[in-house]
Amino acid sequence: MTRERSQAATGEQFELRRAGSRAVITELAGGLRLFEKHGVQLTETYDAGRIPPSACGILLAPWPNRVAEGRWTLDGAVQQLDITEPPRGHAIHGLLRNTGYRLVERSESSLVLRAEIFPQHGYPFRLSHSAEYSLDQAGDLTVRQELVNRSTAAAPVALGAHPFLRLGDEPADRLTLTVPAARFFPADPQTMIPTSESPVDGQTDLRQGARLADLAMDRAYTGLAAGPGGRVVTTLASDNGSTVGLWQADAFQYVHIFVTSKYPGRECAVAVEPMTAPANSLNSGTGLTWLRPGGAFGGSWGITARLH
Repeated sequence: MTRERSQAATGEQFELRRAGSRAVITELAGGLRLFEKHGVQLTETYDAGRIPPSACGILLAPWPNRVAEGRWTLDGAVQQLDITEPPRGHAIHGLLRNTGYRLVERSESSLVLRAEIFPQHGYPFRLSHSAEYSLDQAGDLTVRQELVNRSTAAAPVALGAHPFLRLGDEPADRLTLTVPAARFFPADPQTMIPTSESPVDGQTDLRQGARLADLAMDRAYTGLAAGPGGRVVTTLASDNGSTVGLWQADAFQYVHIFVTSKYPGRECAVAVEPMTAPANSLNSGTGLTWLRPGGAFGGSWGITARLH
């Protein structure tokens, strides 16, 4: 069990170990900086001394993805969030991206972190966000996120996370991505704000899998088909039969897939983002939860792997 006190950009590094697996979680944004199993890297990583590239591994609360122009309406009054995606003019990925989480409890293979959301520009609510990371006896990772409303009024909330999956050093042209989703959210190519919800078809249908190297997308899916235990699993598979999967359960009924050629040091990288609501939910209401004062809202996701 390691708790490394650090002056690095991402703060303290909390290391978990069990059954040949290792996870490193950062103080900044409560983020997953590394997950590996028997020495095989299953998530993208980055140096602790830099800000997470492309939001790698960070937790998203009280909303994931984008709010169009950072603007939404509460009880007839326009709310203006700080613009955190200047190129497109949106607010993105919630209010904890630049916040340090504090340690609540921990063991060799698990920990609980918590951060506070205070009333601020465009979001006049007070909430607590906690995240429990744990490794099970097989060395797989589970993350449980929860929001508690400390306000005196109901607050609109949603949760998400932004891990990037990988299978060791396997190149993208040897990896197949499978997403068990029947519907997706087409988005305006300039703003990346969803315009509707549509059945998957052709290139948007990833239920039978597609080569990662052939994909370029920044898109949310829903209509997710659950497997054993009620878990929805998005998988990345290599030609030799190895797989890494991101599972999601409970309130996480959406998954956002972001495939990019701009992740540092990687020709192709894929973020598989479990979410309880899609982009712009503060305006559309899709997937949004109005959390009563004193109430709690949460769900679980995790990463599992079979390696050959």
